[in-house]
Amino acid sequence: MRNRADSTAVQEGVEQRPEDKPQRGPRPAWVRLVVLLVLSVVADGVIGSIYAGVQSNAVALLIVGVLVGPLLAWLVLLGYATMVRVLERRDADEVGRPGAAAEVRRGTLLGIGLFSITIAVIAVFGGYGIHGWGNLAAAIGAFGMTCAVAVAEEVMFRGVLFRIVEEKTGTWGAMAVSAILFGALHLINSGATLYGAASIAIEGGLMLAAAYTVTRTLWLPIGLHLGWNFAEGGIFGTNVSGSSDHTLGLFKGTASGSSVLSGGSFGPEASIIALLVCGTTTVLLLRQARRRGRIRRRKASAAPTPA
Repeated sequence: MRNRADSTAVQEGVEQRPEDKPQRGPRPAWVRLVVLLVLSVVADGVIGSIYAGVQSNAVALLIVGVLVGPLLAWLVLLGYATMVRVLERRDADEVGRPGAAAEVRRGTLLGIGLFSITIAVIAVFGGYGIHGWGNLAAAIGAFGMTCAVAVAEEVMFRGVLFRIVEEKTGTWGAMAVSAILFGALHLINSGATLYGAASIAIEGGLMLAAAYTVTRTLWLPIGLHLGWNFAEGGIFGTNVSGSSDHTLGLFKGTASGSSVLSGGSFGPEASIIALLVCGTTTVLLLRQARRRGRIRRRKASAAPTPA
């Protein structure tokens, strides 16, 4: 039997339907930021631990490169899309499928190209040299795990931190916050320096944020991050962001001379050449973002209600 309230609603012609019920909005920004960042940090830590554990085993490196790394990358993306749906009540269009493969491919080739230009200039001035072939299995392993690392860090810093902070501060504030924290993250690496972390913040943090801004998806920054890091460790065998765990590449390479030129123990990312190459790329990306109307301003505060 219907109760009195139901009968009244029917009589008045306003019987409620499921679609008429008010829909809950997204969780507060700080809740989304904390939850998504914690999950991203855990994922990044798991990926790093797996890679560190297989460095000396050629078979394990091949398995990691071909299967484990791409699988971890897919799981991180799936987890991010699921949590966005739960916390924000929307589809995560920033990791949507349309155009994903083309953007990742374009970004990867751009990242490899930018690092190749950087290391070539460093080599011309005597800051880098190749001394033979490296390890193919290690290079394949590096590619697979770099896929996972690039996805985890781009989800963390551009998909979560930059995107949510931008809601409150606008594009410029979000770029500053995400770049500083991106650089600070690399201080935990064994060969880290303050100068190296600052370089990462400027060249990597700003460039990758600009790549996200111009496309409003994570695919271009993921590809750019993947291509740069893979070229750095998996191809040219240099230290990556202060870590020597990723230096088993296609070539055996060593840095020499001034650390300002070569980057020293931190790797080429701390080189003045990398700053110039990535800084120029950042400016070009931001100019394109401005032309496309992708730069967002800080939201104005609501005017106080007059008494």
